[in-house]
Amino acid sequence: MRYYVLDRGDSLSVDLTEQFHKLAGEHGFELDAESPEIVVSIGGDGTMLHAFHTFIDRIPSIAFVGIHTGHLGFYADWKADEIPELIKLMSGQGGPEAPKPRIVNYPLLDLEIVKKSGTTSYVCLNEFTLKSVDGTIVAQVDINDELFEMFRGDGICVSTPSGSTAYNKSLGGAMMHPTVEALQIAEIASINNRVFRTMGSPLVLPKHHHCDIYSRKEQNLMLTIDHINLPIHDLLSVRCQVARQKISFVRYRPFPFWQRVRNAFLD
Repeated sequence: MRYYVLDRGDSLSVDLTEQFHKLAGEHGFELDAESPEIVVSIGGDGTMLHAFHTFIDRIPSIAFVGIHTGHLGFYADWKADEIPELIKLMSGQGGPEAPKPRIVNYPLLDLEIVKKSGTTSYVCLNEFTLKSVDGTIVAQVDINDELFEMFRGDGICVSTPSGSTAYNKSLGGAMMHPTVEALQIAEIASINNRVFRTMGSPLVLPKHHHCDIYSRKEQNLMLTIDHINLPIHDLLSVRCQVARQKISFVRYRPFPFWQRVRNAFLD
């Protein structure tokens, strides 16, 4: 098995990475930074975002596994002291009663960002946000090429189902099961008057729909794609839609999504 590990960089995560390499070597795993079959994230959910974007060009051929150095996260199935058990299951030595590994696929968000200086494309695992650097933003929101609303406020957040438990939730958005192929649009402190009228509640669009966000004044904007910040002063539009590709996670034991939600927000 070819594998690679990305860690958060703190002392605990670095120590766990060394432990993982040692045990992986004993089980015949091959460390491969170019074309791994499995990428292991050691740290937090932010580390998984970093791992995702590091291997963004190889997403169809990679499965991810998360080891959390704190509490279990939405992208991490394993705790720090469970690495030996994980290695055994990855090597197929978990015993006859061990659960069979399975691959789960989560939807991603595809972005087409059009600027006066050119067009670029990005893929998000969690969410995309659009905010102003120096005031409120003014934007037109179209759904399926038809005007939906004129927005004025602090910003707009567009999330994937797996990212719906992050920034989207703090904005009053719904938590969606990550197998639902959809995107969610949530407002950030909208201003409503006779000129600017917004829906005022989150919207969920299925995979065959798209939305376009048009900048309607000269404004210095900050586009955030997961953990990546992109300052832009010449934005024309952003098209958001469910991506054709998905991210794959390998599950070596059951860990239902709603159990993760309960652990994160209720227990």
